[in-house]
Amino acid sequence: MKLKNQTVVVVGGSSGMGLGIAEAVAKEGARVIIAARNLERCQQVASKIGSDTEARAIDMTSEEKVEEFFKVMGCIDHLLIPGSSVKTGPIKTTSTKDVLESIGSKFIGPLLCARYAKFSENASLTLFSGSLSRKPGTSSLLGAINAAVETLAKGLASELAPVRVNVISPGLTRDTNAFNGMPESAREEMFSAFAKKLPVGRVGSPRDFGQAAIFVTTCGFVNGAVIDVDGGGLLV
Repeated sequence: MKLKNQTVVVVGGSSGMGLGIAEAVAKEGARVIIAARNLERCQQVASKIGSDTEARAIDMTSEEKVEEFFKVMGCIDHLLIPGSSVKTGPIKTTSTKDVLESIGSKFIGPLLCARYAKFSENASLTLFSGSLSRKPGTSSLLGAINAAVETLAKGLASELAPVRVNVISPGLTRDTNAFNGMPESAREEMFSAFAKKLPVGRVGSPRDFGQAAIFVTTCGFVNGAVIDVDGGGLLV
């Protein structure tokens, strides 16, 4: 029970990687706050995880609502922010509106959370980027946003000390909302093809990020780090 008597907030904890994280920290004894825009979905997930799991609504696109959320929350021990919504594509055809919304969701939103969250003495903040920060070939926009998140975290590790600030950088992962627009057969074909390239022979799952979350929240000597959870994706 590594997180017993500690409060862990997971923004985007109602599905995908966030849900894997919420389930993992709950098993370690944490009081878990699952937060997302869809409160009903958060409530459904919270009821399945256990009695010490709560659901809250948060809209990271609104500074006022982010501030209000953390004012109600009070002091927390760990904050993880896997949830974001980005629209990617070639820079010449992606609208400026989509660019700004993507930056707002994956960069400005976590920045606002870092600004308004009230942390305990031995707290941690974990942001999420992605392997495109260092292999941006398929999306220059998302690669740039991911790189900005990683640089932000390194600066915050100093600015918010003694709060530890780290980044988890995911590789290709199934059971997330990222590929919901694809037909299932095409999605599974993509996962299978990429898995054959990876040294571990499979793509990621939400459970992998639950294990990574336990590491970053409980290891007090990890700070300012970018932790790749990608099955060796940067090697291929």
